[in-house]
Amino acid sequence: MVDLIARDDSVDTCQASNDYNGHAGLRILAVFIILISSGLGVYFPILSSRYSFIRLPNWCFFIAKFFGSGVIVATAFVHLLQPAAEALGDECLGGTFAEYPWAFGICLMSLFLLFFTEIITHYFVAKTLGHNHGDHGEVTSIDVDAPSSGFVIRNMDSDPVSFNNEAAYSIHNDKTPYTTRNEEIVATPIKEKEPDSNVTNYDLEPGKTESLANELVPTSSHATNLASVPGKDHYSHENDHQDVSQLATRIEEEDKEQYLNQILAVFILEFGIIFHSVFVGLSLSVAGEEFETLFIVLTFHQMFEGLGLGTRVAETNWPESKKYTPWLMGLAFTLTSPIAVAVGIGVRHSWIPGSRRALIANGVFDSISSGILIYTGLVELMAHEFLYSNQFKGPDGLKKMLSAYLIMCCGAALMALLGKWA
Repeated sequence: MVDLIARDDSVDTCQASNDYNGHAGLRILAVFIILISSGLGVYFPILSSRYSFIRLPNWCFFIAKFFGSGVIVATAFVHLLQPAAEALGDECLGGTFAEYPWAFGICLMSLFLLFFTEIITHYFVAKTLGHNHGDHGEVTSIDVDAPSSGFVIRNMDSDPVSFNNEAAYSIHNDKTPYTTRNEEIVATPIKEKEPDSNVTNYDLEPGKTESLANELVPTSSHATNLASVPGKDHYSHENDHQDVSQLATRIEEEDKEQYLNQILAVFILEFGIIFHSVFVGLSLSVAGEEFETLFIVLTFHQMFEGLGLGTRVAETNWPESKKYTPWLMGLAFTLTSPIAVAVGIGVRHSWIPGSRRALIANGVFDSISSGILIYTGLVELMAHEFLYSNQFKGPDGLKKMLSAYLIMCCGAALMALLGKWA
């Protein structure tokens, strides 16, 4: 019996009450202070990118952008994953939580699930826009009607291509606009044919035909992929060809695909940050002696997170039909933490951060958010921005890239330092 009692006394139990110690006026003030800091952080980049009277120099936006990237990456590791590991590893939970590091497992699962979602999304976006019209590994032919005085320009691996004083050409609707093959062009006479009524006339002399052919079908590694006008003997997709307006449509489709991918990344980023902000507000509302310190730290925490999110929202090319979307996204971030603080004050007697349910909920959601922000930070904000974008091209590219890297390190270091208190 003595051993049994001693064993019961040694068992850790989850917290049964919170550390709320009054200061209701200061806690209510925190709602508005955090509202202002969150709004200032997220809306300042959006406003400065749209209105000239507060538009900052490019270098200011450059600093804000990469400083915010560092903030988001540090938030994922220091402010999300580490607290999640503490919550789900609390000894009072026991059972499976004591046998496996669930915080890291959930983070890993959310990261891979997010990657799978992006794979599927990219596939269906490309399929919906209909870029893929076929595979052609070589230059297709240019078929132009010509009289007896004309010539045929013949690709060694394709059909004849003719040019004359009533010649024409159109650009084929191929999947790849360029080819890397070097083709040999030879000219042979052809017989006179009746010109097509739908073609554009060119005044060509026989001696100048070959130079025009070289211009239309260059032999360099970046030769333009061309095709014939509608006719009987040429490659086609049921006589559907691409003119200038169709080329413009293709460019618009590529821009739309890039826009959709960019939108997906921004929404994922905001989703991860908002998850985190809910529990930040709830924790602040029932904090005890550490409330004052936590209040100050979270004020800057929300401002820096808003800065990181706002710069990404601001640089997105929103169409006219979606012109209110960035403002709504900023509003969602701005209101999340203050509302969570207000709700926490309202349920201050029943919300217990150290209870079993609160630990599990907080740990799971922080783990999911950390996986989202780790993926977004490493893939979108670091790899994509530094390695696969065009902003660091040119003679000063390396210098500019290293400057961005140092700025990002400063943002990460400052946010990691705030992790000492919050």
